[in-house]
Amino acid sequence: MQNYYKSAKLDNVCYEIRGVVMREARRLEEEGHRVLKLNIGNPASFELDVPEEIQQDVIYNMQQAQGYVESKGLFSARKAVMHYCQQRGIDKVDIDDIFLGNGVSELIVMTMQAMLNTGDEVLIPAPDYPLWTAAVTLSSGKPVHYRCDEEQNWFPDIDDIRKKITNRTRAIVLINPNNPTGAVYSQKLLEQVIELARKHNLIVLSDEIYDKILYDGTQHVSTASLADDVLFFTYNGLSKNYRAAGYRSGWMIISGAKHLAKDLIEGIDMLSNMRLCANVPAQLAIQTALGGYQSINDLVAPGGRLYEQRETAWRMLNDIPGVSCVKPQGALYLFPRLDPKIHPVVNDEKLVLDLLLQEKILLVQGSAFNIDDKQHLRVVFLPRKDTLEDAMTRLGNFLSKYRQ
Repeated sequence: MQNYYKSAKLDNVCYEIRGVVMREARRLEEEGHRVLKLNIGNPASFELDVPEEIQQDVIYNMQQAQGYVESKGLFSARKAVMHYCQQRGIDKVDIDDIFLGNGVSELIVMTMQAMLNTGDEVLIPAPDYPLWTAAVTLSSGKPVHYRCDEEQNWFPDIDDIRKKITNRTRAIVLINPNNPTGAVYSQKLLEQVIELARKHNLIVLSDEIYDKILYDGTQHVSTASLADDVLFFTYNGLSKNYRAAGYRSGWMIISGAKHLAKDLIEGIDMLSNMRLCANVPAQLAIQTALGGYQSINDLVAPGGRLYEQRETAWRMLNDIPGVSCVKPQGALYLFPRLDPKIHPVVNDEKLVLDLLLQEKILLVQGSAFNIDDKQHLRVVFLPRKDTLEDAMTRLGNFLSKYRQ
């Protein structure tokens, strides 16, 4: 019998957040071990629930979710997103400029499939959220990673972006607030990126899924609010701000120079039609979520649960000898660096695997986020303070003894 093999399109596609180490964690759980999963931003795993009014509204309206709806999404949900655009200063967005999806992930893949020909390049931050790199690769494009500078609060290096623009570059990705670093970009930085996009006719793809998870009075500026002569795709959804990751409810907003993208938008519309529609029950949550009480503001304020957990994990990481961490201003993650003079890591995947086996703590290695060095880890700070304190103590003890 002949063996069956995966498509060659997948040869350079990876998503190590749920990779080899995650599979080992699953094996340990099957053996009865309890694993603390600090590898993925899944609020429900840590008793951060969808607000009750959103849950009840979905249940109450479930009768309306039995059939297909318009492929772009429910009118009421897209209307709510349109109003959100007005609040965020994104001008001239119509109902038909909004696509609802099974989470932002589906919409990112859909965008890349519609936009890229073989060999087309997309500029992606390093470190990145690896779905972006995978989606470009799977769509026959070439991901080109630009540097984000740890010494400058993980802001993109504009000079590095400029040097990497070629005649094959189609778009530039911004992840703001950033996963995995927690950076929140200034208006000045965004304007510099927009100027490059304007000069080189690039599309700006702005992933803003964490736009309400902000700390220390940090303000988020939506990239698309800063110009109307550049084409913008803005991505957002319910997964993080509303702790509704399992609902798989996201949206994509097309704005700015839409008149230059009629053919591209037709392609996206075709792909949207092919999947018939996004899941309807989750679309029922959007209007209530965007128009209701924004409980995330309580969680990120001083004294709020997410704020205090960030403070605890950040302080304790920096207290570990040989570990430093830029303080995140947004999102749910820390991206600490291990000093190579004290922790000379050769294989960061082996490091997180050994941590899992010895301490039953699951992290993600920094190289999974498409950076070259092996000196970083991503830590999710969703667990309650006492759990985080114990985990950070155990991590410190592990690192003090660990040698490769």
